[in-house]
Amino acid sequence: MGKLTQASIRAALAKPGRYRDGDGLLLFVSKPGLASWVCRYQKDGKRRDFGLGSLKTISLSEAREKARAAKKALTEDRDPHTLWKQPPAMTRLFRDVAGEFVAAKLSPGGQKLALSRLQAHAFPALGKLQVQSIDADAIAKALAPIWQSKPETAKRVRQLVIRVIRFARPDGPLLETTLAKGVSDRLPAQPRRGRFAAMDYRDVPGLMTRLESKGGFGALALRATILTAARSGEVRGATWDELDLERGVWTVPAERMKMRRAHRVPLSPEALAVFQQAASLRRAGTNLVFPSAKDGMLSDMTLSKALRDLGVTDATVHGFRSTFRDWAAEQTSLPGEVAEAALAHAVPNAVEAAYRRTTFFDLRRDLMDAWGRFASGAGSATVVPLASASA
Repeated sequence: MGKLTQASIRAALAKPGRYRDGDGLLLFVSKPGLASWVCRYQKDGKRRDFGLGSLKTISLSEAREKARAAKKALTEDRDPHTLWKQPPAMTRLFRDVAGEFVAAKLSPGGQKLALSRLQAHAFPALGKLQVQSIDADAIAKALAPIWQSKPETAKRVRQLVIRVIRFARPDGPLLETTLAKGVSDRLPAQPRRGRFAAMDYRDVPGLMTRLESKGGFGALALRATILTAARSGEVRGATWDELDLERGVWTVPAERMKMRRAHRVPLSPEALAVFQQAASLRRAGTNLVFPSAKDGMLSDMTLSKALRDLGVTDATVHGFRSTFRDWAAEQTSLPGEVAEAALAHAVPNAVEAAYRRTTFFDLRRDLMDAWGRFASGAGSATVVPLASASA
């Protein structure tokens, strides 16, 4: 017999959380008064979550019947996922599908943060719209109030909205990049943070091709800076004992980090190739990866000169971190927190600090590999698979 009753469901609706009934059936309350059913099961050693529908449209008895059907399918070695079809989600309300997406795809900590953002900035304009009717115009109108005043939050909400649409629509993957660009095209340019001019990410592959033809540690260090999205000083001060080339990891010690916390950087194949090239040029008498002519640390002006020598006068070395962040926001499906972790940024507030309990290392490796492919010209508009982002 299931654990949930009509009385316990009414009580649960007042407090967001997950409530188990049995046979893999859970009631997910995303916010007071809004709940959806989720069926959880194991298939081929992997956990699967599948949304069954909103509490408003699927009764407790109907949800239990579907959970029992899923259990029966497992005993017959069939995938329960095939029992239900996803297309009807296209005609359902965005807020209901969003609740199912959050329950099925995000970790408990990520759920709370995602829901708070959706409730504040997406549900007011999009919550009561059918998923199939939401286009770039609708998303742009929803984000307009915060697009310039809270640019980072706006980009993250845009990512969330598009991920919900992808979750519900069969053509979601095809729409993803189009929607992201369409929203940006319909809104004014966002203010750039700080004083560092940044290159448009679309121009990076061409720059990298030209840099590869340049010799010297200055050009190598600039390539490493771009491919790792690290600060110039972190790259210029890199030493060989910080690198594990076999595992493709660079660990910057806390004393060399702006935030005074050690930072592990996953090296893409393209970044690894740069460090291996530096290794082939390694000089005795210095432990620096990119030494100056006198075996000391390169100056920041050396990297700036490498840019100027290529005719780049409207971008700075530090600005490539913003370039990377813009690319990640517009061309990948990963949450913005992963890009922020890749940049080793400070957690902006106590609320996010409570939810960000991981350095997202595996997801950052996916992200940096995609960035390496893009920057090297091996792929454009690269989208990191959502399957990776569900961890």
